[in-house]
Amino acid sequence: MGRTQPVKTPGPIWKVAISTIAEAEEAVTELLYSAFELPVSSYTDVETGEVTVATYLTKERRRVGQTSGSTLRNAGGTPALPGLRSGLKRIKDCGLNIGAGKISCRKIRREDWAESWKRHFKPIEIGSALLIKPSWSKRPPRKGQALIVLDPGLSFGTGQHATTAFCLHQLAFHAPRTTHHESRSLLDIGSGSGILAIAAAKLGYTPVDAFDFDPEAVRIARRNALKNRVLRRIHLTRRDVTKLPLRSPKHYDLICANLISTLLIAERPRILSRLKRNGVLVLAGILNNEFSLVQKGYERSGMRLIASRVEKEWRSGAFTHRRQDG
Repeated sequence: MGRTQPVKTPGPIWKVAISTIAEAEEAVTELLYSAFELPVSSYTDVETGEVTVATYLTKERRRVGQTSGSTLRNAGGTPALPGLRSGLKRIKDCGLNIGAGKISCRKIRREDWAESWKRHFKPIEIGSALLIKPSWSKRPPRKGQALIVLDPGLSFGTGQHATTAFCLHQLAFHAPRTTHHESRSLLDIGSGSGILAIAAAKLGYTPVDAFDFDPEAVRIARRNALKNRVLRRIHLTRRDVTKLPLRSPKHYDLICANLISTLLIAERPRILSRLKRNGVLVLAGILNNEFSLVQKGYERSGMRLIASRVEKEWRSGAFTHRRQDG
């Protein structure tokens, strides 16, 4: 996972990393995410097979877990590593080989962190519809491609992750056809960097509404939308999906919800109440072994799976309402 745009706040960034192997990559990723509730990235050394799972903390984002808002720090001023060692032991006790299982926490200069992303983030194409690239890339879009410029950083969504890529492909596939003067609306739940909302605006969706619980994500998404000249075409807000009204007067042709499976299941009524009768619901951010629970929950609510994609440990799906007999 990655979030976009380096946040321009003073001070260093802390890199918290765990060395493991592919067998335990998924479990270690979940452990690190649950500890800090921040985006997690992973890189594999093709020669040794070692996988490094890491997250990056700024001074402002070192609150972890449920700690009554207090900042957890060790005596040396470094971020505390809540439950990581015991979490690794639990993973090992479940029968997974965690490899070295080494935990590291080191301070890096903001400039070094920003430069390090450039080695890993390359331009990506979503068919013939979209080109997404970092600002340092000189690659031009092909004829007919909409261009999105996003730099990686601390806010989820650059198109590199499988779940984001699936959402982008669905956006492109269901995009309104300008030759038919179609109009289609989008709701992006858990907008992160704003990449989906920006892509929707570029592809002709209107209106485009997006929200995220994290105020920093909303701020970054607005900056990204401004950078891509679509801020006026997107309504970005800070909202909590668990506190949305159960019924909505506004309905959308396409809804993207890139959330953890427990939220997708628990908030199913709130999400579905915002979908048009013939609309498409794209669910992402789901671990492969949890997808069946999500699918069954939405099928019980009258939905049917129309597209799905599995990549590594992740599975995403697109749903629409079941056809009524007669």
